[in-house]
Amino acid sequence: MEILQPPGWPRPKGYSNGIAASGRMVFVSGMVGWNAEGVFESDDFVVQAAQALRNAVQVLAEAGAGPDHIVRMTWYVVDRDEFLAAQREVGVAYREVLGAHYPAMTAVAVTALMEARARVEIEVTAVVPASAAGHRSAA
Repeated sequence: MEILQPPGWPRPKGYSNGIAASGRMVFVSGMVGWNAEGVFESDDFVVQAAQALRNAVQVLAEAGAGPDHIVRMTWYVVDRDEFLAAQREVGVAYREVLGAHYPAMTAVAVTALMEARARVEIEVTAVVPASAAGHRSAA
């Protein structure tokens, strides 16, 4: 995996401008902040964001991938101001779940998400190098 940082550009905080990678691609649907039973335990933005990230990591594990294989994330948030106000706490939760790995990211404010209680939905794309072992295939 190669981080793409054009010369002279300021270093982004909490994400990369671009990532180049090769290998097995893994696409994770938008994850919301509910638990494994599909129940929201909180309406708090940070709590939901952390749970959505944990959910994405669990799906990645099914492909033998981990947080370090993530090359792109898209965050859909229902309240831009809520997202901006929670950035510090989201950063702490992010690092607890994903570590210090910062893929290319986009954040988009939307009018609503399909799940009425969802405050955030996170899509993930990962690339597992061909040399990585242990991937699972669907039966």
